[in-house]
Amino acid sequence: MSQTSSSTSEQHEPRPPPYSPPYYGEYSHSGVTHQVGNGNIAVVSPPGPYPNTTLPDGTVEFGEDSQVGPTQTPFVFESASDDGGFSDAVIRKGFVRKVYLTLMIQLLFTVGIICAFLYWNTLRSWVLRTSWFSYTMMSVVLVLAIFMSCCGSVRRRVPLNFIALGLFTLAEGLMLGSVAAYFDAEVVLWAVGATAFVSFSMSLFAMQSKWDFTLGAGFLWALCWSLISFALLCAIIRSQFLYIFYSFLGTVLFSLYLLFDTQLILGGKYEISPEEYVFATLNLYVDIITLFIFLLQLLNLCNS
Repeated sequence: MSQTSSSTSEQHEPRPPPYSPPYYGEYSHSGVTHQVGNGNIAVVSPPGPYPNTTLPDGTVEFGEDSQVGPTQTPFVFESASDDGGFSDAVIRKGFVRKVYLTLMIQLLFTVGIICAFLYWNTLRSWVLRTSWFSYTMMSVVLVLAIFMSCCGSVRRRVPLNFIALGLFTLAEGLMLGSVAAYFDAEVVLWAVGATAFVSFSMSLFAMQSKWDFTLGAGFLWALCWSLISFALLCAIIRSQFLYIFYSFLGTVLFSLYLLFDTQLILGGKYEISPEEYVFATLNLYVDIITLFIFLLQLLNLCNS
C-alpha cells in the first residue's frame, strides 16, 4: 500500500522546468523557486538533485527572499512582427491621405485662378496685351520647382514646406490662367474634364493593379528625352499633324508618369518616405498640370 502511494505521488509530482543541456550544467540544490513574468505565479521544484540543471542568474533558493532584484530580469515574450506591419500600414495611410488632401486643395485653387482668367474680361484683355506675363510666370515656376526639388531641408520643415508649396501653386495657377486666356473657354473646360477623367482613371488603376510600375523609371526618363527631341523636330518642321502627334505622345507619357508617381506614394518596390509628403504632392501636381497642358493643346488642334 505504501509502495502504491509512493509511486502515485511520484507520478503526480511536478516536474522541474526544462533546461537546455548544452547551455546548463549539473547543479544539485533543494527547493528552487523561479519567478515567471511580472505576476505572482512561480514555478517551484521539489528538493532533490536534478541532472543538467543550474540556477539562472538572479534566482534565489527556497526560503530566501524571492523578490525580483535589480539584476534579475523577468521572462518577457514579445512578437516583433505584431506591431511593425500594422504601424507601417497606418503611417502609409496617413501619408497618402495627407498627400491627396493637399493635392485637392491645390487643384481647386488652380481651377479657380483659370476661371478668373477665362471669365474676367478685364484680366483676360490685359493678359492678351502683355505677353511678358506668361513668360515671367513660366520662369518663376521653373525656379521654384528646382528650388523645392533640390532643397530637401525646406521640404521637410514646417511651415516652410507649405509656404513654398503655396507659392509654387500660385505661380503655376497664374501661368496656366495666362495660357488659358489664349484659348476658347469651351476648349479649356473640355481639357479640364479630360484631365480629371484621365487622372482619376490612372490613379485608380495604380491602386488596383498588381504590376509594379516603379521599376520603369529609366524607361520613362528615356521617353521624356525622346519627347523633347521630337519637340525640337516639330519646331523645325511646322506641321499640324506633327503637333497633334506630339500632344498625343505628351499625354501618354505624363499619364504614365502619373501612374508611376502614384505607386511611389502607395508603396511598391520603390517608395517615397512619409516625411516627403510635400515632394510627393508636388510630383502629382506637376504630372496633372502637364497632362492638362498637353490635352489642351491636343483638343485645340483637333477643334481647329
